[in-house]
Parts: sequence; C-alpha cells; structure tokens
Amino acid sequence: MKILILSTAFPLRGGIAHFNALLASYLRKRHEVQTITFKRQYPTMFFPGKSQEETGELFTAEAAPQLMDSINPLNWIRVAREVRRLHPDLIIFKYWLPFFGPCFGTIAKLAKRGSGTKVLFICDNILPHERRPGDVVFTRYAFKQADCFIVQSHTVERDLVRLFPSARYKMVPHPVYEIFGKPMDKQAARSRLGISATKVLLFFGYIRAYKGLLVLIEAVSKLVDQGMTDIALLAVGEFYDDEVKYHNRVKELNIESAVRFVSDYVPNEDVGLYFSAADVVVLPYLSATQSGIAQIAYNFDKPVIATNVGGLSEVVVDQQTGFIVSSNNPDELARSIARFYAETKEEEFVANVRREKRKYSWDRLVEAIEELSTSPAH
Repeated sequence: MKILILSTAFPLRGGIAHFNALLASYLRKRHEVQTITFKRQYPTMFFPGKSQEETGELFTAEAAPQLMDSINPLNWIRVAREVRRLHPDLIIFKYWLPFFGPCFGTIAKLAKRGSGTKVLFICDNILPHERRPGDVVFTRYAFKQADCFIVQSHTVERDLVRLFPSARYKMVPHPVYEIFGKPMDKQAARSRLGISATKVLLFFGYIRAYKGLLVLIEAVSKLVDQGMTDIALLAVGEFYDDEVKYHNRVKELNIESAVRFVSDYVPNEDVGLYFSAADVVVLPYLSATQSGIAQIAYNFDKPVIATNVGGLSEVVVDQQTGFIVSSNNPDELARSIARFYAETKEEEFVANVRREKRKYSWDRLVEAIEELSTSPAH
C-alpha cells in the first residue's frame, strides 16, 4: 500500500511525534510511507510550552514536510490537493485533541472524494482530559470522514463506541517506545545526574494538573516523615501548569532535599538517563485514557506504580509489573512506594516487565492497520 501519515512528526517534538516515527519505520518494512506534519501545530498564544520543535536527535534524521496549518481553512484545502496528488491508498491520522478535528476532518473529506483512498484514525483520546466547548462537535466532524479506527485502551474503545456505535475498529495496546535506546547501568546514571539517594522515583512527562504530581509530592512528604530520608523524586518534564505552586508546596512540606525538578523538555538522547537512574516510575494521574510513559518505562525494564484511572491498569499489572492504587490518595500511594522497597519488589517486577512487554509490539499494530484498511466495510 501507499500510506500517508498526517500528524505531529519530527522535526516537531513530543510523544506523538515519536510514535509516528516508529509507526512509519515499521510500516515501511512492507509499504510505501510518507509523512506530512504541521508548519503551525498550535497558535503560539495557546501553546503552554517553551518550544514546539525537537531539540534532540531522532533515530531517523529525515524531517517530514511541514505543510499543515491547524487553524487556516484555506491551508486545509491546499493540503488536501497535495494529498490527492500523492494518491495514497490509506491516510492515517493520529488523533488526541478535538482541536484538530476541523483540520483533519476537512483534509480527509476533500482528499477522499472520488479517490478510493481510505482514512484511519489512531485514537489516543476521543475526548480530552480537560474538556472544552466544541469537543464533541469537532470530534464527530473528523470521525465522520473515517473508514476505520485503532484504539489503544478499553477506555478509549468505550468512548468511541459511545459516539460511533457502528465504528469499524480494532483495539491494539500502545506499543513499547524503542526510540530512546537501551537501559544503562543504574549507578552510572545516578552518578551522571549527581544523585546520592538510594531510593529514586521518577515522574516523567509534561506536567499538567490532571497528572497528579502534587499528590505524589504529598506522598513523598509522608514517606520522609516516616523516616525514609534516603528517597529522591525526580520530577522531569516541562510545566504546562503553574510551576510556582509545585515548588511552593515542596517548600511548605520541607522536602526540598527529596525532590528535584527538571523543568524542561528532555532531548531524546537524555531520556534513558533518567529512566535508568530510577527504581520505579510513578504515574499518579487523577484522570487518563492511557499514557505513553508506561511504555517508555517498559522499554527500560522499569516497574510502574500507577493510579486506577483510564487504561493505566490495562498496562500495569497489579502486583506483577507494579502496583495499582486509588487516584488522589497520597496515603495509599505512599504505602505502595513503601511496600515496593520494604518487600524488595524491584527484581521480581523487572523480570515480569520483561515478559509482559513482549505483547506491546509494533508488528501487531501494523497487522491491525493492514487488516482494517484492506478488508471491505460491513
């Protein structure tokens, strides 16, 4: 097949760009694949981060053409003409925000018209964690142009079926991110980061309110109060929330020595350093559909402590590859961290992670895309 991916892609940054790079590399084993990305993904005034461009190297140096403008309807028409000129058999959109619904939906509608091209949406979310007016309308508009869907958790599957009961789809778990290399020696990683603590937790990724970092900070405070003074929390990621309140809370709890903020986007080549330094990755989310952070953790053979929200418990197997705890409950979260260390669970969980992650394969995702895009609609 001739396949065209329209979404965030290198030289733009972030987990979705990484996903699309890996997807394209696996699809290219059997298909002709091209990618088109944004020249303007978000209006600057609405973008909470410091930059939309990748600062590190990707495993592929090939940058996608930057053609799409998320807010310019005239641009959507021009991009649709370019897509028609390329005449793909399949267009793949990676969908995570209804904000992109008008752009994706219009391009898909115009590109498909009379062409025989099929459209597939890979859905991170159907509706976002932080709801806004227009979310349902924009999503319906985009999805009406789709022939089929891939969902990556049962939570997203339920949302899709609720909006589109007759949707043709497959549920395929989010594959493990392989883009950041292999684990390095834990003590070497800690030495490079200047970490002397013997117990190291990692919170990783863009920091938003719904990700629950404040709950984890409270849990760390409780552990310190209980005598666990050799603990360090690495909170690594760019703030998309008010950074001051996090620093203030750490000061109020008098745990500055136990919490280190790395409040920047981490270049790809440095991601492995932080994961390798940690004993366990903590996802204290207040809400979620899924999280690519768990798949990064699995790539580095790291156990995960996560809250029982969205699809996190579908990836983290309770008491086997980590612990599942209630959301917004710092006491329970603290107890699970204390248990992880008291019962020396790391070696057991790491072995289980190595077995469990085998089912999160890119080949399985590619096969699902092939089946959906080549089988006739019912």
